[in-house]
Amino acid sequence: MSRREDYLRETIEHFDITAHDVVPLVQAMRHMAFSARDLHRAAEIYDRMLRDDGCGIILCLAGSLVSAGMGRVFADLIRFNMVDAVVSTGANIVDQDFFEALGFRHYVAAQRLKSGIEDELLRELRIDRIYDTLIDEDQLRVCDDTVRKIADRMEPRPYSSREFLEEMGRYLAETGTTGGSSTVLEAYRAEVPIFCPAFSDCSAGFGLVAHQAARAGVPMVTIDSARDFHELTRLKIASGDTGLLMIGGGVPKNFAQDAVVAAEILGHRVAMHKYAIQVTVADVRDGALSGSTLREATSWGKVDTAMEQMVYSEATIAVPLIAGYAYHRRGWENRRPRRWNRVLNAGLKSAASG
Repeated sequence: MSRREDYLRETIEHFDITAHDVVPLVQAMRHMAFSARDLHRAAEIYDRMLRDDGCGIILCLAGSLVSAGMGRVFADLIRFNMVDAVVSTGANIVDQDFFEALGFRHYVAAQRLKSGIEDELLRELRIDRIYDTLIDEDQLRVCDDTVRKIADRMEPRPYSSREFLEEMGRYLAETGTTGGSSTVLEAYRAEVPIFCPAFSDCSAGFGLVAHQAARAGVPMVTIDSARDFHELTRLKIASGDTGLLMIGGGVPKNFAQDAVVAAEILGHRVAMHKYAIQVTVADVRDGALSGSTLREATSWGKVDTAMEQMVYSEATIAVPLIAGYAYHRRGWENRRPRRWNRVLNAGLKSAASG
C-alpha cells in the first residue's frame, strides 16, 4: 500500500549563488558559440546594469522557478541590492515562495513519476506534481488559509497586489515562520515592491475567495490590477532608465515592458527600457509573447536595441550562471537602494491626505 511519506522524502535544495564563483566559467563561454556566447553577453549586460547607478532593475519571473530550487537565487538578488522591483506570476511568489516561508518544502519526484503514470494515485494521496517535483496538497491548503487570515486582518478596501504582498511580508516578519530564504520576506525588509498582475491565479486567489465569501456582501479586501499597472508606471516615470531581467515570458514580461507605453499614455516622455535580458525556451515561431524577441518589442517602443539579449535556455541552467556571475563580479556593492515600496506608499499617503 502506497503511503504519502514514501513520496515526500527528498527535498528540493535551493541553489546558492554566493557559494559558487562561476565567473571563470562564464568568461570562458565568451569564446564559444550559440547559447554559450549569448549567456556570457547576458551576464555582462546584467553586470553593466548593476554598475549603472541611474538604472532601476526589474526582475520578471514566469514558470515554476522557486519549486525547482531557484528560490534562494531570487531572495539573494534582493538581499544584495541587485533588484529594485519584481513582477511575477502568483504561483512563484505565493504557492512556492510564501509556501516555503511558512516552513513547508517541495520534494524530488522519483524518475518514474515524470511520465504521469501514477498521477491518479498521487491525487488520492493528496500530492500535487510539478513535472519532477512534488508538493503536499494539505500544506498548500494551509498556505491558502494563511492568505485568508492576512486578508481578514486588513482594512477592507481595494489593494494592488504589491500592497497585499507587502502585508504578506510583514506577516512573515512578525510571526517568524520563515522556513528559509524568502523573496517575499526579503522584499519586505528591503522595501522592494513585488507585483503579481494575475494575483488571483494562485493560492492567493483561493484565500481571497474564502475571505470574500465569508463577508457575504459587506466591505472586503479586493485586488485592483489597474492599480498595479499604475504603480509600476509611476516607478518607470520616476526612475528614468530601467533594465529588465526576465525569466520566462507571459504576463510578467508584458506587464513590465508595457510600463513604457503606459507612461506615454499618461503624457510622460520616458526612455525605452535601456537594458533587457530574457531567458526562455519559447520559440518565436509559435506566435506567443513568451517567445517574441526583445527586438520585436522595440517596434512597440518598449525595449532599446543596444543592450538586449535573448538566451534560449532552460532557466535552472542559465539563471544561476547569469546571477552568479553578476554577484561575484560585485558590481552591486556600490548601488544605492531604491526602496520603491517606500516611494509608492508615500504617494498613497499624499493622495489620501489631499
